[in-house]
Amino acid sequence: MNELLSIAEYLTTYKLDYEMSQADLYGNSGQYTVYPTSEEELSAIFAFVHKHQFTVNIQGAGSKRGYGGLIDQADLLISMEKFTGIVEHHSGDMTLTVKAGTKLEDVQRYLEDFNQKLALDPFMPHVSTIGGVIASNDSGPKRLNYGSARDAVIGLRVVYPDGKVIRTGGKVVKNVAGYDMNKLFISSMGTLGVITEVTVKLRPLAKSTATCIISFQGEDRNTIYSFTRNLLNNSIEPISCELLDPIVSYNISGINKLSLLVSFEDVEKSVEYQIKYIQSLIEEEMKLTILRNSEEKQLWDRLYHLPIDKEDEYNNGEKIFAVAKIGTINLNVIDILLKVMEIRRNTNIDIYTHGGVGHGLMQLYIKGKESEMIEALTKMREVTNENGGYCIIKHLPLAQRLVFDTWGETKGAHYLLEGIKTKVDPKKILNRKRYVGGI
Repeated sequence: MNELLSIAEYLTTYKLDYEMSQADLYGNSGQYTVYPTSEEELSAIFAFVHKHQFTVNIQGAGSKRGYGGLIDQADLLISMEKFTGIVEHHSGDMTLTVKAGTKLEDVQRYLEDFNQKLALDPFMPHVSTIGGVIASNDSGPKRLNYGSARDAVIGLRVVYPDGKVIRTGGKVVKNVAGYDMNKLFISSMGTLGVITEVTVKLRPLAKSTATCIISFQGEDRNTIYSFTRNLLNNSIEPISCELLDPIVSYNISGINKLSLLVSFEDVEKSVEYQIKYIQSLIEEEMKLTILRNSEEKQLWDRLYHLPIDKEDEYNNGEKIFAVAKIGTINLNVIDILLKVMEIRRNTNIDIYTHGGVGHGLMQLYIKGKESEMIEALTKMREVTNENGGYCIIKHLPLAQRLVFDTWGETKGAHYLLEGIKTKVDPKKILNRKRYVGGI
């Protein structure tokens, strides 16, 4: 209790914005939550907790609380919710520096006035912070063309667990000096330091966009495989090529068929040329729907918000909602998706998915009682391993994360990750047991 009082005394003495916290369903919380608004505050907090070896958890807006982690509460939870704002924007150089707690949706809204955007499309953009997206390396269907956070980030500012502030990369696109330290923190799940500022490269808003929905009237694997392979093996440049099982397709488009989302962003003439090419590939057992303007935007909004919408629907205390990320060889997405549909037909569990046939990443949703859900997740991990991939858990309550390992089998190079963690955070105070292998 004295340790807790010493934290409270520190927070009170330095007039920091904080509150007492309560443990919740997803863990990764703290007995106190503090809301720093400056890098100086954050650095001082870490110097204090490092000295006294208090444990610390980090969150942006809390949308990834169910992503990894085996600890219910740390001594302190640092929320970046109020660490927001644009730091620098060089529209001519097409670079932006933004504070880590800023929501991605707010960043995109700001950039619209300059006819620019940040080429990232994580799920739940209205609640996901730029720091959280970078720390988890989150991305969506448009990764096919946009790439990942590693492709967008050119510089970071980070507070180490001892309070030291470092800068990685730079503020210009062509920066080749020294090691590329940005990649050390991207996808580290906040276990090495707290990202305070992110510098990213931008791209202009497309003059024209369109999304084609190719719905297959049957579920023949060869038909889907042949069409998708022909689509990808040509000179067109789609932004996304996302295969949806019928449930996902119906939820976002009203089309209750196994469907392929193919979207384009370019000048109008180029977009229309690529749509005509898609039309030339359509066969009798397929149907093409073309969406533009508000209809297209609504489609993508529904897909990006699907995790939150379904969480609200399923959080009734009887069944558990889980989200998994699957990575596999590109066209193996087809086989895994068909396997998910088979599992759904042969069990009582609610399971559905979608994935990029051009980049091999899938989003899997499961609802069910704990035993049913764990059984389904175990089966999906076996299926993905057989297809040369992996299955990790992006969203699951703490009680179930203690039963089913978020990350799966630890790889042989795990000792390298452990060595980096030990070097940067020898007292293991930051986001303990949040990452692969209990790091």
